[in-house]
Amino acid sequence: MKVTKMFKAAIFIVAVLFNATASAYSAGEVEEVCTKPKFREFSLPVYKEPEKIEVAPESEFSFMISPWADPNTIILTAKGQPLDFTVESNSSFHRVKAKLPAALTGNFVRIDASVKAVLGCGDQDGWLIKIAGS
Repeated sequence: MKVTKMFKAAIFIVAVLFNATASAYSAGEVEEVCTKPKFREFSLPVYKEPEKIEVAPESEFSFMISPWADPNTIILTAKGQPLDFTVESNSSFHRVKAKLPAALTGNFVRIDASVKAVLGCGDQDGWLIKIAGS
């Protein structure tokens, strides 16, 4: 008799747990996961100790961003000033190309880039460079 009551109680608990997990999933509520864009292959040497490498004034530079980034949302600045840039896109990446302004010659400059993914999340990156004096 005790075994039967315990068996019925165990079946009841299993049924309740199974029902709760089965009803937790709803096909209409699939959440899309946004993957942040990745930045890579910045073409200028980053300034760091002990190398202290400087770049030539008005140097052109480029970097790549993941293909799931929205190129229309790219913001590119150097020392807080907006930079003009071009974007070449293909199915593997977006290549951003720009040129350092002449006004920044002889300065330390932080180049900042930000972009949003097609699904809305975003990311940013930056590089510190030293532009040689003329």
